[in-house]
Amino acid sequence: MASPREPKGSTKIAVLAPSDQKSQRTRNSTRPPPPPKNSREFDTQAFLATIGEGRKTMLFPKKQTVFVQGDPADAVFYLQTGKVRLAVVSKTGKEATIGILSDGSFFGEGALAGQPFRMGSATAMTDCAVLRIEKKAMVDVLHREHTLSDLFVAYLLTRNIRYEEDLVDQLFNSSEKRLARVLLMLAHFGKEGIPESVIPKLSQETLAEMVGTTRSRVSFFMNRFRKLGFINYAGGAEGGLHVHSSLLSVVLHD
Repeated sequence: MASPREPKGSTKIAVLAPSDQKSQRTRNSTRPPPPPKNSREFDTQAFLATIGEGRKTMLFPKKQTVFVQGDPADAVFYLQTGKVRLAVVSKTGKEATIGILSDGSFFGEGALAGQPFRMGSATAMTDCAVLRIEKKAMVDVLHREHTLSDLFVAYLLTRNIRYEEDLVDQLFNSSEKRLARVLLMLAHFGKEGIPESVIPKLSQETLAEMVGTTRSRVSFFMNRFRKLGFINYAGGAEGGLHVHSSLLSVVLHD
């Protein structure tokens, strides 16, 4: 007997066999999940170079104070360009330079560790561009963006190693070696990239604070380095200091 005709205009629906349905489900499960909507890669350098929520760029001319010891610790700073001097003052009024920072440095991070007030002061040694990041904004982005938190932690570890080296240097090396090491570090010898053969003008008092000796000893050794051709003074109003790689011989000599 002839099979009944399908009504005109009807649509055929294919029904898969159980084995075919299982195969289809298997193929679907092996497909990679679709990318999340609005996904984007965090650009650390763009974040540190631009303004945005909770962060702003501030310009400081030479010798202007970024923050003073005792100020509220409510932000972290990132040095975009220039050099900044960090110093602390004792209760008796004695000042000590604890670091000279250059491009790509964070400072004021004590705010993230619960410090209510600044433990030291920061002053521009040259014209500086600084990114000020509010404490809450910095905490939020460190939790959210691992690329920035990795960079920040690596920087802190590197600086901690530097402080340990400073302590060893202070305990075991002569003031002459300590002065040579400070000058080489200021010129970025031993770091990635091309060393800065000219460093901003520093007073002998500041160098003495960093080395842990007297101004007269610094003057004596600087004259010796100049006569030996390890350093020479640049002319002009800035009066920078040329540091040559041959100064390494003072540090390496036993």
